[in-house]
Amino acid sequence: MLVVALLISIIFIVFATSKLKLHPFLALIIACYALAFMAKVPALKVAEFINKGFGGTLTSIGIVIVSGCIIGTILEKSGAALKMAEVVLKLVGEKRPTVAMSIIGYIVSIPVFCDSGFVILSSLNRTLAKKTKTSMVAMAIALSTGLYATHTLVPPTPGPIAAAANLKLDNLLPVILIGLIVAIPGAIAGNIFANKVGPKYKSKFEE
Repeated sequence: MLVVALLISIIFIVFATSKLKLHPFLALIIACYALAFMAKVPALKVAEFINKGFGGTLTSIGIVIVSGCIIGTILEKSGAALKMAEVVLKLVGEKRPTVAMSIIGYIVSIPVFCDSGFVILSSLNRTLAKKTKTSMVAMAIALSTGLYATHTLVPPTPGPIAAAANLKLDNLLPVILIGLIVAIPGAIAGNIFANKVGPKYKSKFEE
């Protein structure tokens, strides 16, 4: 029963944030209370458990997450992230545009959050697609999967840091190195998918 309640809570969080556009923090709080109710946890204890869990998480990974956000913002506002992308593009060449975008996404999403990275690089993505006559959908998929590959596996993004904290891993260097290696197959798979599926669809910019 508890597993079912947990699954319902997870489904609610995904639905509330993606479809209802509810703020993730509010969705998490509501899900916590709902799960506690289904698990028959005393009402007075729920807030105490949430405070302990939230406080413990901030204590272990809060500074690293804040530092990562600051670095990412600096790279975004200074134009350094876009410059990094341009350097990769020169190295890979314009003959392999989707490969270039996958690599750019893979690199940029390490210091910059993937959603910000996608916004920053969208103009470059469209320009390169037009210049090389490549499907914009394929280019967008290559960029987004490259971004997500490292965003979900490599610190300083919150997910990998939280996972490391739960596993009691104080040294983040091995986590970063392993994450970089494990993220490569994901980026490659995303690139293959982009080249296979992307050209079958047209974006509004191509119409």
